[in-house]
Amino acid sequence: MDTPFSTLIRTASHEQHTEAETSTFMGDLLGGTLGVDAYTRYTEQLWFVYKALEDGIERLADDPVAGPFLRAELARVPELERDLAHLRGPDWRERVTALPATEAYAARIEECVREWPAGYVAHHYTRYLGDLSGGQIIRDKAERTWGFARKGDGVRFYVFEGVGNPAAFKRQYRKLLDAIAVDELERQRVVAECKRAFSLNTAVFAALGEEFSSAA
Repeated sequence: MDTPFSTLIRTASHEQHTEAETSTFMGDLLGGTLGVDAYTRYTEQLWFVYKALEDGIERLADDPVAGPFLRAELARVPELERDLAHLRGPDWRERVTALPATEAYAARIEECVREWPAGYVAHHYTRYLGDLSGGQIIRDKAERTWGFARKGDGVRFYVFEGVGNPAAFKRQYRKLLDAIAVDELERQRVVAECKRAFSLNTAVFAALGEEFSSAA
């Protein structure tokens, strides 16, 4: 009970987090083995996931558990759509498709939006804090490898212009986690959902890895 919940949720999900970060697909992408087509395909999958997250904002805005985490400066869907227009062209909406693993990931988020706000927080935490942190490595690699303008179209997803001080923002976010309005049993369920979120993300990486295995 003395351990802050933000610490507990980070340490309990460390194994699943590491598995996602060290996936073969992401290693090949960052290592330069895969091309911009793989990066584009990954960006497509992110759009489906973030659509599920951000379509739930209106429904959860006044929820006592999830509501405090919903911050306008985190919104990623508009940035993803700008990136996809750059990567796929103006008709990108007719061309993007979700992998089955992505559909499962988005469906789970949508289920939490409808039925379990605390579970939604687990997905919110794993995505936004992850992309605010480690996502910067992907942005830097994309800019250097494929010639995107620094923080420009193609990598705008990773640019949180509304977050002036990421370190301070993450500290504030962790304080919200520590104060989350649920009991101890529910906190345990949130930790389990956090692990599930990382596993769903890893499944997307695995599916992308299979799709691009011939290129690696």
